[in-house]
Amino acid sequence: MPKSEFLVSEESGAGERLDVFLARRMPEHARAEFQRLVDKGRVKVGGALKKSSHKLRTGERVEVELEAAAELPGLRPEQIPLNILFADPDIVVLDKPSGLVVHPGAGVRSGTLVNALIHHFPDIRRLSEDERPGIVHRLDKETSGVMVVARSRRAAEELKRQFKDREVRKVYLALVWGRMPSPTGRFDWSIGRHPKHGQQMSIRTKTPRSALTEYQVRQEYRDLSLLEVRPHTGRTHQIRVHLSAAGHPLAGDGRYGSVRNPKRRFPRLFLHAHRLSFRHPATGAPLEFVSPLPPDLAAVLASLETPE
Repeated sequence: MPKSEFLVSEESGAGERLDVFLARRMPEHARAEFQRLVDKGRVKVGGALKKSSHKLRTGERVEVELEAAAELPGLRPEQIPLNILFADPDIVVLDKPSGLVVHPGAGVRSGTLVNALIHHFPDIRRLSEDERPGIVHRLDKETSGVMVVARSRRAAEELKRQFKDREVRKVYLALVWGRMPSPTGRFDWSIGRHPKHGQQMSIRTKTPRSALTEYQVRQEYRDLSLLEVRPHTGRTHQIRVHLSAAGHPLAGDGRYGSVRNPKRRFPRLFLHAHRLSFRHPATGAPLEFVSPLPPDLAAVLASLETPE
């Protein structure tokens, strides 16, 4: 197992917590990872075991025994093919297919995007000790489209800040039932857990959180409309909940939708992350990535009738 040693000096490290000291000197690893290594006895100060909160003194020698990626708990790399749009030492931008779960969770332990990422980019596994390394935003299992993933600690922190401060622009393509009341519009209903169905979100909730979604009609069909949708907030299932509450549920949405035409069948939820714009977390350069409609959704549109 790889080992690293550091000498504490008055100019570098004196007075710092042990875990902070290590995280500063090895930024490719998360602070939580060093705390776990301390608890497992893999970090020594002057040959002795110390707590993460130990304040370092000038002249102390810190030894840390890192774990190989295969030793880290919970995740296994899996050779799942990915459509990579862009990659550099800080980020990976990819086009996620429908059906791929982003990270492990209840009942899902393998076959996720994270399992694929740590196969193609092993360094991502070092970003955190949980099962979401590098993940700064998510798409639902059925939702396809463009995503960005962090490959470095600084990128993860900066991208999370951009999402939190609403600096990231996300545009989705959504096919909904019916005609919208106007060519453009917005929904600002708060969203939270459904009071009776805990696995669902709702605008009728006892735990409301602000949410804002804007839309623009792109094409009208006989009984459906194709929208460009821009969520300004990132609430769980936000687009699906807002459109359903407005009386225009997404086509193919078995959770929040309603069957307007029982003879009409859709291959899946018609929601696609079409465009993602943000600033590069290291250089600050503006970036924009576009994912065209995948063949299954493009075939749905080709089968629809436009109004005369």
